Amino acid sequence: MGIVNISWKQIIMITVACILLYLAIAKKFEPLLLVPIAFGMLLSNLPLSGVMNGAVSHIQLISPEGVDAFKQGANATIETHSPGGLLYYLFQGDELGIFPPLVFLGVGAMTDFAPLIANPKSILLGAAAQFGIFTTFLGALVLGFGAQAASAIGIIGGADGPTAIYLATKLAPELLAPIAVAAYSYMALVPIIQPPIMRALTTKEERSIVMTQTKSVSKRAKIIFPIVVTIVVSLILPAASTLIGMLMFGNLLKESGVTDRLSETASNTLINIVTIFLGISVGASAEAEIFLSSQTLMIFGLGILAFAVGTATGVIFAKIMNLVCKQKVNPLIGSAGVSAVPMAARVSQKVAQEESPGNFILMHAMGPNVAGVIGSAVAAGILLSLFG
Repeated sequence: MGIVNISWKQIIMITVACILLYLAIAKKFEPLLLVPIAFGMLLSNLPLSGVMNGAVSHIQLISPEGVDAFKQGANATIETHSPGGLLYYLFQGDELGIFPPLVFLGVGAMTDFAPLIANPKSILLGAAAQFGIFTTFLGALVLGFGAQAASAIGIIGGADGPTAIYLATKLAPELLAPIAVAAYSYMALVPIIQPPIMRALTTKEERSIVMTQTKSVSKRAKIIFPIVVTIVVSLILPAASTLIGMLMFGNLLKESGVTDRLSETASNTLINIVTIFLGISVGASAEAEIFLSSQTLMIFGLGILAFAVGTATGVIFAKIMNLVCKQKVNPLIGSAGVSAVPMAARVSQKVAQEESPGNFILMHAMGPNVAGVIGSAVAAGILLSLFG
């Protein structure tokens, strides 16, 4: 029976899983991510469940005595295989770097880059928010992590779960579980983490700034954009070509107008299936014996630092832009540069409307938001090029 084999560490992890399920279901904190992750965590920490057991080969030595088939006198061996658990096999999609690019494909098919194309300055806000990645990278080095592990931890600041998983599998696979769970958990908690920082760094007048309506973008520009971005980024930073390429391929399916069936599949069926597999297998990787360590606590601490710094630098850079640009921007849109599409943009809109109910900055915030997706992938490519 499992109940007689349960350890105190497993009890802690089961409790954590139930808390995450509560936050996802009762509080609606990004349930599409937290429900699969929390349930995977629950399954893998139930004693003797075996859902994350690897495949095992058994070799048995058989004496030929009394066995007609082996009367020649030589000993014989029989090899048998015990299959691994279901979630062990699904986890291979994470370890081999298959699921994250497929998620990027779906995200691209759902993303409208028009706000970014209409206001190219938004890419500066998306880039500014990536400071959280490199600040946390330095913090991890100070705490004694190696350069590869520090790179994988720092990318949590991109607020992009697939990117965090992808880089962790390449640079620090032994830290994949805590990094993945931290990244997705903090993504789900963006509506709680960001607003206090945004309010602390802005005045009421700044939060009430009304931005002019974004200009329209032609269909031709929307089609050319993913092609040009793929070429430019891949030529400058080949290590980022997988993530950027899949993101832009998905967007091209959407914008081309001739692949509606493929775009529909990528943005609905495919990304939903991959999200289920990725979420439940990532959660299942958080087994008690691996997860409950001082190293994991440091990773979670660095993760919250990454989000805080990314949010703050985005807002601060937007304030700096207001000092040098004639056309004022609402500094709240800078916080959306941490990626987390479209949650971060919605948070910007929510905080702005708390000050001025008629102020709609959502589409303006989407510019830095989608720029943050590109920025986090580029940052991952930089770190992979340096330490891969």
